[in-house]
Amino acid sequence: MSETETEAPAVVQPKAGKGVQTVTVTPDEDGMRLDRFFEARYPGLSFSHIQRIIRKGEVRLNGKRAQPKDRLQKGQSIRIPPLKVEPPKPRDDAPSGQKDRAFIKSITLFEDDDVLVLNKPMGLAVQGGSGTYRHLDGMLGSMTGKDGQRPRLVHRLDKDTSGCLLVAKTRFAATSLTKTFRTRSARKIYWALVAGVPRPKQGRVSTFLAKEDREDESMMRIAKHGEDGASHAVTYYAVVETAAQKLAWLSLKPVTGRTHQLRAHMEHIGHPIIVDEKYFRIENYEFPGGMQNKLHLLARRIAVPHPRGGVIDVTAPLPPHMQQSWNLLGFDAKRYDPIEDAPEE
Repeated sequence: MSETETEAPAVVQPKAGKGVQTVTVTPDEDGMRLDRFFEARYPGLSFSHIQRIIRKGEVRLNGKRAQPKDRLQKGQSIRIPPLKVEPPKPRDDAPSGQKDRAFIKSITLFEDDDVLVLNKPMGLAVQGGSGTYRHLDGMLGSMTGKDGQRPRLVHRLDKDTSGCLLVAKTRFAATSLTKTFRTRSARKIYWALVAGVPRPKQGRVSTFLAKEDREDESMMRIAKHGEDGASHAVTYYAVVETAAQKLAWLSLKPVTGRTHQLRAHMEHIGHPIIVDEKYFRIENYEFPGGMQNKLHLLARRIAVPHPRGGVIDVTAPLPPHMQQSWNLLGFDAKRYDPIEDAPEE
């Protein structure tokens, strides 16, 4: 353990279901989003439950109502209401800790003492939610070290998005990487297969996005500047290769990191991502034969400053369903990626 970690104050983890509690923000948690604070201290709580108790005003920051995205400052007091952590429903095929560790190792692209980069499979949720009992965040509990430090997520991918997912193995790394993402120092590149061919072949999409709750799902919609809940989102795109002007392999570089940003932006410019159940709304569209009915979106590459110096730069391979489509269309994954020339801002 490094000197930095040794000197960090010990965090006494509050317990769920023990009445109203007041805890103090530690130096390690300085700058952390309020919802991420709950994820770190209460790994058993679902993301939706965390959002609900904050929005209902049950959580108070220095005695005042707060928002999930509010940033914490060391020394602040947080009022925490009684929490009910319901154990997941028993499953006959629930993997043991040993199997979880083996699975995490099998999808690891990079690992050192501070960081893991995982190749998240398509269809595996990053975090738990309503009806979701098998997810990566739960599996990471099996990787808790002898010093009690549990690996922590520092960003997310949608359930059906494959590819590079960065995980901090220590509190020191989590604090550093969280700040890296907040300052947009993390460089991310995605690959997607979309309907049609965008014009121009390289461009920038800049909109405001806001969450819209529907009967059975949440989506992001294009919003106006100044609209309540709207956040600015910027994406650069570049066409790498095309197939008969009906499909395009795009390389995408998100400058911001909004929920469903790439999926909403591609739908906005009229070229939704293939097999996107939420945002593909082209009527009577005929999908090419031989392609699997799965979202064609890959978190291809992530490059971030390492907490202890240097750079973590990791690339994920095409998932099997996308490799099948690339083979079908004659695309070469080794082809030069023009998004390399896109700006960082």
